[in-house]
Amino acid sequence: MLKAHHYAVPISIIISLVLQIMPLPIQADVYRPDWTLIVLAYWTMALPHRVNVGVAFLTGLALDILLGTALGIHSFALSLCVYVLAANYQRLRNYSVWQQAIIIGLISSLYHLVVFWLQHLLTDIYFQFEYLWPVVTSMVLWPWVFWLLRKARRQFRIL
Repeated sequence: MLKAHHYAVPISIIISLVLQIMPLPIQADVYRPDWTLIVLAYWTMALPHRVNVGVAFLTGLALDILLGTALGIHSFALSLCVYVLAANYQRLRNYSVWQQAIIIGLISSLYHLVVFWLQHLLTDIYFQFEYLWPVVTSMVLWPWVFWLLRKARRQFRIL
């Protein structure tokens, strides 16, 4: 028998991947939040025994394929960010949602800087401030994503 609580985490990650590649107008695409990173961050802090560096690596590979980037760029960046979150999840759980939003901003900054660094090594791109706009939108969206995923976790009794 299929139970919803077994599939809620993978479904939320798949939804985040869809949101990450969904076409947006060129003016809004600069501000696209890091949906995949936010969802992985929530599940890593809530269920570190189920969502860990391995899940982040596989999700990053899927993101590399979907975005058409070199394999391993997003995998490495997501794995690094999830490792930092998993190593400190007990401390981060005790922070308020607004303090967690600041932490998510720092983690998102790390993610974007690692992705930029790897792409710079591979393709010789140059840094522009616009690369960091998703950090702000990810911070702003964190309380709502946190609330939505926590509600889903409690409703489906995900352990």
